[in-house]
Amino acid sequence: MRMETFFGLVHDIIESMDKGNYKLGFSIDENYKYKAKRGLNRKIIQEISEIKKEPLWMREFRLNAYDMFLARPMPTWGADLSDIDFNSLYYFIRSTDRKYKSWDEVPSGIKDTFDKIGIPDAEKKFLAGVEAQFESEVVYHNLKDEIEKKGIIFTDTDTALRDYPDLFKEYFATVIPPNDNKFASLNSAVWSGGSFIYVPKGVSVDIPLQAYFRINAKSMGQFERTLIIADEYSFVHYIEGCSAPLYDENSLHSAVVEVICKKGSNVKYTTIQNWSDNVYNLVTKRAIAMEDAKMYWVDGNFGSKVTMKYPSVYLLGKGAHGEVLSLASADSGQHIDSGSKMIHSASNTSSKVISKSISRNGGRTSYRGLLQATDGTSKIKSDVVCDAMLLDDFSRSDTYPTMDIEYSNKPNITHEATVSKIGDEQLFYLKSRGLDEDEAKSLIISGFLSPILEELPMEYAVELNQFLKLKMSGEIG
Repeated sequence: MRMETFFGLVHDIIESMDKGNYKLGFSIDENYKYKAKRGLNRKIIQEISEIKKEPLWMREFRLNAYDMFLARPMPTWGADLSDIDFNSLYYFIRSTDRKYKSWDEVPSGIKDTFDKIGIPDAEKKFLAGVEAQFESEVVYHNLKDEIEKKGIIFTDTDTALRDYPDLFKEYFATVIPPNDNKFASLNSAVWSGGSFIYVPKGVSVDIPLQAYFRINAKSMGQFERTLIIADEYSFVHYIEGCSAPLYDENSLHSAVVEVICKKGSNVKYTTIQNWSDNVYNLVTKRAIAMEDAKMYWVDGNFGSKVTMKYPSVYLLGKGAHGEVLSLASADSGQHIDSGSKMIHSASNTSSKVISKSISRNGGRTSYRGLLQATDGTSKIKSDVVCDAMLLDDFSRSDTYPTMDIEYSNKPNITHEATVSKIGDEQLFYLKSRGLDEDEAKSLIISGFLSPILEELPMEYAVELNQFLKLKMSGEIG
């Protein structure tokens, strides 16, 4: 990343924490092809399946998952979810009756939304393929011809169910079963949209694929389902972004992401989350890594009312490696409860977790992590670093690390955590070298965030480029 871009991003991230600067809060008038009634029941689930013309096995899968959702209690740990009213949400909205391959054909209101976000421009410059989801379904999809000729499948998940039924059924819900947790059960019952990617053996996707998820309606529930299959010795980088209007009613985003990393494959999954502060963002993300496979989660959490998200890697093959690099920021009224899970189930596996968080104006961040080594493994290596910065005296940061190391031969495991503030001595030293106070604060924060920011693909993470451009004006600290 160029140095001037790096420091500009630091300014922008901090200023973006100010709710008054949220530039994604616009909406367009509703003009939908279909909108389900508020609330959820078996009839609505059957309607969703019928509208999508799904096979019988998927309808039964949905209904069984709904029963699991009803049976499971709400989580009693983590963030406060008591304000979620499941009966007030719309679980399925179809905004158009087709998907488009040309931005010029996308209905004007939806196109204008993605134009403001900057997705069409990014597709031209930086991306191998793009999907744009508006409400419950993908409205735009395109994959460059030269990428498609390599045998790569990149489509929306609804289309994959129809066009690649055997491949879909072989892997769907194998990494995250429908009864994994309450919100995975809910997603399994009402899922719609999301990305399906298959990369053939030995094939590399040299430039990223991206999907962007936009909520527009009030009280919307968005439940995309993403499935990535990286065959042996393949490589793919997938980026997702998301945003929503500012409303006085809560919305719910509850996605499920499953990633299969086969032998020797390499997958990077970057998330830039920039939800408005009326969205509950409750997501289950999990990857399995086979022999010598590598899985990287890069997770940026800059918005939402509540986020609970813990990208996981199950290291199932010898020599597998997993990483989670996460950055969270919380302003007043926000609780970002994020973290990671690294499960070492094979010998000679390694993992790395770096978590950075910033809290201000009474915002709260939490790191919640699990590192587990199963019985009989040997020579596992893991490094966990959790650092928090508080920009005032009344914000909060919590760390909840769990390490479950069963009998393991020669493990090499480290964990460190820090909580810091911008100190007067640091400011005095930098100001004595000719920097003004804002420049000095920015430099301190730059050093704090650098391990994460260096991994963020600024050329492709359009939502950061477009909407985190406000200059710092003395409001830090």
